[in-house]
Amino acid sequence: MPFTIPPSVLPILMLFCSNVFMTFAWYGHLKFKSSSLPLVIIISWGIAFFEYWFAVPANRWGSAVYSAAQLKTIQEVITLIVFAGFSVLYLKQPLGWNHALGFTFIAFGAFFIFHKWS
Repeated sequence: MPFTIPPSVLPILMLFCSNVFMTFAWYGHLKFKSSSLPLVIIISWGIAFFEYWFAVPANRWGSAVYSAAQLKTIQEVITLIVFAGFSVLYLKQPLGWNHALGFTFIAFGAFFIFHKWS
């Protein structure tokens, strides 16, 4: 029997992949500040091209399981997780307590988006 990814999980995995590409497109050049801005923009566009190959299908297929607001919330939470790792591991910029507190408030927002209110 072939391995299948549940429809509720597939868009999350794809949004994670898209966010890795987009984070590099938007912030990867910060390690190369001596590179010309036009060159950096062209390279970033090239990286973002691959981001779209994950994000667009993730949202299309994810809309069968999640509302648009839920998809956007998932994307934002994933963006913060990816960016936090990117900031610490790639840019070597530590995160502080204020970042953790801000991320916690966003997690509360995600709770309110996903909670079933009667």
